[in-house]
Amino acid sequence: MTAVGMLLLQGAGAPNGGLPLARPLTSDATGAVVSDRVGTWNMCNPCGSGNDFGRATEIATYAPQVIALQEACVRNVERIRRYLEELYGLVYRVEYGTVLRNWNRCGGLPWRPGGYGQAILSAAPITDRVSIEYPDGGSEDRGYLAVTTLVSGRSVRVFNTHLAERRQGEVRAGQIQVLAAEVARYDRAIVLGDFNAVPHAPELAPMWALAPDTDPGCHPSTTDADTDTCTATTDWDSKFDYVFLRGITPGTHHVRPSPYSDHHVLYTDLNDGIFVARGRASPSYGWPRRSPTGSTTSSGSTTSSAPGSAPTSAGAAPTP
Repeated sequence: MTAVGMLLLQGAGAPNGGLPLARPLTSDATGAVVSDRVGTWNMCNPCGSGNDFGRATEIATYAPQVIALQEACVRNVERIRRYLEELYGLVYRVEYGTVLRNWNRCGGLPWRPGGYGQAILSAAPITDRVSIEYPDGGSEDRGYLAVTTLVSGRSVRVFNTHLAERRQGEVRAGQIQVLAAEVARYDRAIVLGDFNAVPHAPELAPMWALAPDTDPGCHPSTTDADTDTCTATTDWDSKFDYVFLRGITPGTHHVRPSPYSDHHVLYTDLNDGIFVARGRASPSYGWPRRSPTGSTTSSGSTTSSAPGSAPTSAGAAPTP
């Protein structure tokens, strides 16, 4: 579909509900979802809901199969999904990991503020949603969202998290213990998000023990100088955002600055969808390994769909 040539009218009488004009994508834009591409992006909140069209254009440019969003308001994500579908022909399902309702961040009614937290967009069906709020969020409630979906035609568990603020290392250490314990249950997992910590931060050790980051020059280290090989993912030249792959071989890794956030867009193309099994690369099919119950027992509020059930929000969002 060539959306860039579409003329869409603005205003209350527009047949498409007042959508903005489709912005021409860059020459390297894919034009269709890339089935083996995964990404993560802290969209920056509050940075203005007027950025949603620009955010949709950024996602359309790189068109990952799965993208994890942090600092996400439900109403903003729903608007972004609408732009992606109606302007660029990209249809994404969504699941939300709302950790708080905050009028200042997400608007809404005084008695019903908008939901704020994580979101996972996937071009494939989503099942087995689990949303966990960490027992200690630090200065603001934080948590992780996990779903099962398809990447490169293979089923994989995907996690999206946003950890406590940068000066709260002890709080993040507790949060990572909760997250790592769940990730360790799966032979294959993709862990995405804003960890608010540089690679050599001691609290990241449990994640590094489970999975490497896809930045080929970035590894856990013992000194600040060693982080120079990591590509910065923020406007203040720190690496806070990660794509950890467990049991999956990375291909090319990309970091793209964005005018719509103080965090850059990260995305990784997997190595032809090759998954690693017991130390060697091999195709992998079927559901990722998980415990029999499908529920989590850790801390805080938990919601979970039954294994194999239909996605709870493929076509509709929770009340913003």
